Amino acid sequence: MVRTEPRYFGWRVVWAAFTIAIFAWGIGFYGPGIFLEALHDQHGWSVSLISAAITTHFLLGALLVARFPTVQARLGILNLVLLGAGLTALGLLGWSSATQPWQIFAAACFSGAGWALTSGASINAMITPWFDGRRPAAIALAFNGASMGGVVFAPLWALLIHQWGFPLAGAVIAAATLAVMSLLALSFLRQTPQSLGVAADPPAPRAAGTVDAPSLPPGHAIWREPRFLSLCAGFSLGAAALVGLLAHLFSLIAPTLGPFGAGLALSLITICAVIGRTLLAWALPVGADRRRAGAWNFALQALGTLILLAALDVSAPLLLLGCVVVGLTVGNMLSLPPMIAQVEFTRADVGRVVALVTAVNQATYALTPGGFGLLRDLSGSGAAVLVAAALLQAASALILFRR
Repeated sequence: MVRTEPRYFGWRVVWAAFTIAIFAWGIGFYGPGIFLEALHDQHGWSVSLISAAITTHFLLGALLVARFPTVQARLGILNLVLLGAGLTALGLLGWSSATQPWQIFAAACFSGAGWALTSGASINAMITPWFDGRRPAAIALAFNGASMGGVVFAPLWALLIHQWGFPLAGAVIAAATLAVMSLLALSFLRQTPQSLGVAADPPAPRAAGTVDAPSLPPGHAIWREPRFLSLCAGFSLGAAALVGLLAHLFSLIAPTLGPFGAGLALSLITICAVIGRTLLAWALPVGADRRRAGAWNFALQALGTLILLAALDVSAPLLLLGCVVVGLTVGNMLSLPPMIAQVEFTRADVGRVVALVTAVNQATYALTPGGFGLLRDLSGSGAAVLVAAALLQAASALILFRR
């Protein structure tokens, strides 16, 4: 007989996922932009060269995420997270100790694989078995760890690299990452609702027009499904803009705010990301059009990027305002695709949709750190990066508005 625990174990899994996300995003997402500045200052390597290594990191992650459901079915989420922790630590050691350019490309292979196994698809896989009706709140809480990764790691990286140098800072963070992720995985990811004999929470009501959504076709036929393609297109362009922006933002605002101030500005973005994601998860009415919420999210993000453009090298207060506006939208980039998939696709298809959307997002945004770096070198100005990001964000909003 299925019983209900007074203290539902699923929320412990959410908090474990929250903490894993802190390390995953603090290293795999927010870290590369800071690595760029550290390696450029330490070795004098060009921005476009280091950006190309960052692109390798994200592109390899995208290739692995596309296979995530298959690998998860074989290894299980526990083993995937343990493997991801080890690969992340090895990659970080490679980035921080590199003395030749080829070494950061080798490091990117390890860090990209670790990022794939501990980031969006992985966090969703931890949460999905435990929640249905309360999944938006559970996902929002777990993905707040991604934002906290920026809050914690952006200034921490800047401080430790300044005090200890990049090699020692990288070694310390790598050791802490391996220890914390492994402990959490072994403590909380062994269990399932079935193994504990507990019931998942009640099913979520579906939005109007999405009840009894047809199952997606098997295999490659999914790429001809309009609702799937529009979801991929809208969020992949927006993700490309955001990752390219964040990969260069630290170095763009550091001349005005200083290195530590730039680290704090990235923390401000992620604090606002927590606020924005939490407000949307709790305030979005049942049955609301979640795609439309995504469109407005991208429109607001484009506005924030334009504020950064107007303030670049001119006004520290306006730079901070731009960080706040962009930050309010960042968290929803992670939580909205699973929330949209939950109401637009069958329960059996949600995991596949989320993994493929995540993979397409990463494959697309893998190109923008390097592409924006080349654009920046060719134009001689960081303003070109901000213009390109704003255009991509506006395109994402239009795609989702048009469905």
